[in-house]
Amino acid sequence: MTTQNLTNITDHPKIAVSSTEYDRIRENLKYYAGHYPQIEYTDSNGTPQKRAFNHLPIGRTAAKKIASLVFNEQAEIKLDDKDANKFIQKQLQDDRFVKNFERYLESGLALGGLAMRPYVDRDKVRVSFIQAPVFLPLQSNTQDVSSAAIITKTIKSEGNKQKFYTLIELHEWGKDDKYTVTNELYKSYNQNVVGSRVPLSDLYEDLEEVVDLNGLSRPLFTYLKTPGMNNKDINSPLGLSIFDNAKTTMDFLNTTYDEFMWEVKMGQRRVAVPTQMIKVEYDQDGENVTVKRKFESGRNVYEQFDSGDMDKGIGITDLTTPIRSDDYIKAINKILAIFEMQIGVSSGMFTFDGKSLKTATEVVSENSDTYQMRNSIVSLVEQSLKELIISMLELGKAYDLYKGSIPEMEKISINLDDGVFTDRNAELDYWVKVVNAGFATDVMAIEKVLNVTPEKAKKIKAEISGNAIDEASEERSPDDVEVYGE
Repeated sequence: MTTQNLTNITDHPKIAVSSTEYDRIRENLKYYAGHYPQIEYTDSNGTPQKRAFNHLPIGRTAAKKIASLVFNEQAEIKLDDKDANKFIQKQLQDDRFVKNFERYLESGLALGGLAMRPYVDRDKVRVSFIQAPVFLPLQSNTQDVSSAAIITKTIKSEGNKQKFYTLIELHEWGKDDKYTVTNELYKSYNQNVVGSRVPLSDLYEDLEEVVDLNGLSRPLFTYLKTPGMNNKDINSPLGLSIFDNAKTTMDFLNTTYDEFMWEVKMGQRRVAVPTQMIKVEYDQDGENVTVKRKFESGRNVYEQFDSGDMDKGIGITDLTTPIRSDDYIKAINKILAIFEMQIGVSSGMFTFDGKSLKTATEVVSENSDTYQMRNSIVSLVEQSLKELIISMLELGKAYDLYKGSIPEMEKISINLDDGVFTDRNAELDYWVKVVNAGFATDVMAIEKVLNVTPEKAKKIKAEISGNAIDEASEERSPDDVEVYGE
């Protein structure tokens, strides 16, 4: 073990991520989590005050909405190979993968990326989700990440002090296509500093410093990158948050919403009442008698004013100012429309026009931008899931948990239900017309309509053809059999 001290995680000599990119991801996390500083202001008495900043969780709302459109519990993962399919279905079911993936996909869209790494837990292959702040590429190009560092942080108490441990898990390709995982542990008493390198036994008794894995065709992890170019750093292999280019609009939206909320709070009804009209109460403490004028308990609408003469004073006066609710609501909707345009979804996704329910065809037409964005993400999700399946099978085989063969990616089908957008009847009619016109085969239509692999489509076609022959044979009369034979 070499002696090494790190201030920031990006100071590690093998990590190929700039501090600017790392800071951008941490800033996105603040927008996603809704962490905003308090508002400082001066009240009417000239006294400095602080209050919470009222904001809309639009970053989280956008990521959650789009994630649910891309992946939900209706998703299906199937392999043509029976043994491989049985193994994968068992592992995914035991790990509740489908349920967990939608949740972590939300994080990936909000922070610009998500990595998944299979690991062995006794006799099972489970999937670990690695979020953007703790996944840092080592060697890569703008298309793919071939090696990476995975960060795990642990806090341990020692008396009145806290020790902050950082485990850096380095995934690299060595000579002769050997895949190596190197573990480095760092300790610090300051949570903002990575610290100095210490033996793994300080925290992990059974963790080896270097682990070599043979027989892998690809990295043990798979990195799901959000679609589109990283215009913040065109040389970075990391993806952008879906709202990375809309943060100024989010600031504008939250500032407007905060002003609206504050105006509603400050605009509650206020009524000025002459002091002479307020009920008098006498508090006696020994020989001292105190005269107090009080409103009924619990009321905060009235404010007392010494108006002098009852006849010439201000009398009972309503001081309430009208709240500009219509103006603020219109402004917020306009800002939301700009936000929708910036993240690439159809107009109206986050605003509501109050119109009647629409047919599936109208939904497809009006949500064309959202549909295109979803398709871009879906293609990347499908590829990433196929890579994950291959890695799970290879890892299972390396630990003798899986005995079968490793299928090709083309033999894996990912069915992400898009019923929200697709009019299935219209799609079926389209493919029937295409086949009848001679522009496509039955197998191609089955593949597209049912979203299965070409091999599965051929089997379905064969079963349909076989059933048709059997039905035709059953319908033959005795005379036909006598003439034409069995």
